[in-house]
Amino acid sequence: MREVATLRRRLASMVYESLLLIGVLAAGLIVPHLLLAWLAGAAIPGVWLWLHLFLLMGLYFIWCWRHGGQTLPMQTWKIKLIGVDDTTPSLSALSLRYSLAWPSLLFFGVGIVWALFDRDRQFLHDRLAATRIVIANDAPPTKATTRQPVKK
Repeated sequence: MREVATLRRRLASMVYESLLLIGVLAAGLIVPHLLLAWLAGAAIPGVWLWLHLFLLMGLYFIWCWRHGGQTLPMQTWKIKLIGVDDTTPSLSALSLRYSLAWPSLLFFGVGIVWALFDRDRQFLHDRLAATRIVIANDAPPTKATTRQPVKK
């Protein structure tokens, strides 16, 4: 079983993630809505804006988790999302994790605080979606990645 990432490392990754999301949202949310409002001459109703935000961020996170288990901040902090069985989580598990993370964060971070009491130190949305955040570089080295001494 892989080593679970520390709470400090996961929170640091979340802070970095929030900074990166500014760029993602600027490109995928703000620019299209400004162009649409300029061309149509009207603002997009709030509910559509929130739905677009939810779907855009979901696409970003689920795509990154599905293709390597890491977003850029997760790579930086050397953490990885895996299933409880140490495999790549299914698309439905990733969608569930993403959907459950919203109330987990919006209700005063209760899902984050949950990690302080969880036996495996996992967030509530990870526990419910059967996923885990682990240290990414704890796999044993393979022959291809092991340095061989230079022969003289």
